[in-house]
Amino acid sequence: MTVESKLPDVGTNIFSVMSTLAEEHGAINLSQGFPNYDTPDALKNLVNHYVQKGFNQYAPMPGVPILRGRLAEKIEKSYGRAVDPATEITITAGGTQAIFTAISAFIRVGDEVILIEPAYDCYAPSVEVCGGVVVPYRLEAPDFEIDWEKFARLVSPKTKMIIVNTPHNPTGKTLKTNDLRQLEQITEGSDILILSDEVYEHLIFDGQLHESVLRYPNLAKRSLSVFSFGKTFHATGWKMGYIVATEILMREFRKVHQFNVFSVNTPAQFAIADYLADENTYLSLPDFYQSKRDYFLKLMHGSRLKPLACEGTYFQLFDYQEVSEENDFDFAKRLIAEFGVASIPVSVFYSKKKVQKAQNAPNTEGVSAKVIRLCFAKTDETLEQAAERLRKI
Repeated sequence: MTVESKLPDVGTNIFSVMSTLAEEHGAINLSQGFPNYDTPDALKNLVNHYVQKGFNQYAPMPGVPILRGRLAEKIEKSYGRAVDPATEITITAGGTQAIFTAISAFIRVGDEVILIEPAYDCYAPSVEVCGGVVVPYRLEAPDFEIDWEKFARLVSPKTKMIIVNTPHNPTGKTLKTNDLRQLEQITEGSDILILSDEVYEHLIFDGQLHESVLRYPNLAKRSLSVFSFGKTFHATGWKMGYIVATEILMREFRKVHQFNVFSVNTPAQFAIADYLADENTYLSLPDFYQSKRDYFLKLMHGSRLKPLACEGTYFQLFDYQEVSEENDFDFAKRLIAEFGVASIPVSVFYSKKKVQKAQNAPNTEGVSAKVIRLCFAKTDETLEQAAERLRKI
């Protein structure tokens, strides 16, 4: 049988590659983006409560009403935007499913989608499997700042969607007011959609406000905004999230969503609704993660790895150019084998890099920065052990 792949250049993703290497070498795994501490007991107990009470059958396709209502209240308090929970919020099986479904609902063959790179690895394949064309705008280390004049030159009559991500994975940068205003100007008078990945909305530091597209009416009307309960409540394995969009956009999203997953975990939806009643469950997160960032940076003081600015997420980038001339993939592999710490090479977040299937290694041609990503959503003990090893480099 001959099978023509719709994603011929996609191999094993880098997260699986590095985690496998970490396991083989007994390394501390700071590569994958999930906490190694548990979900809050109160939230787990609420899930158990609803399981035992029999809330175990299909939820309504858009999500249970009480959760969507609670989210509408949260959005209005957080971003000053009133949304209709019945028609403008849908509960999804995690942020990735929301992203894939949004792209599937709107992208046709030949449509161009502008990505800001380095970009989370699900964006480009989702566009390509729908027949869309990825148009990358490339950020450069160490600042990773957007030149909006250059960005605007990428917009063409074929541009259907722009994907933004703030706080940004993997760089830890955040979009500011000026960035959103520039995005408004670029899309004004067009039919361009914005897919706004905001799964780290509450992991933002140093007193900054999260600049959601929902704060900006001219952006909100053309945007699909994606959020994650897994990232917010240390429960990535639950694969729970939601998407917010105007009724006209949400109608199209739900047409695809209903034939994709239809609906998601019923007891978890009721549990999260109850848990959200106390807004401190998410308002406390910036301080919690900032303290982890600061502690990790303190532990890494004196290391030959140089930290770049981290304004949000639970990822910290380090520049290793004083250590090695190796490309970032080879350096990350050596870091595992010789020092026992797993990281992610940042070059994998750029497009036009075919996977070399024999080594599962990205083609790093054209990537000059020598930068790796480490996840600090770990216990203090894990961070201490990892930093001790990294300081030996």
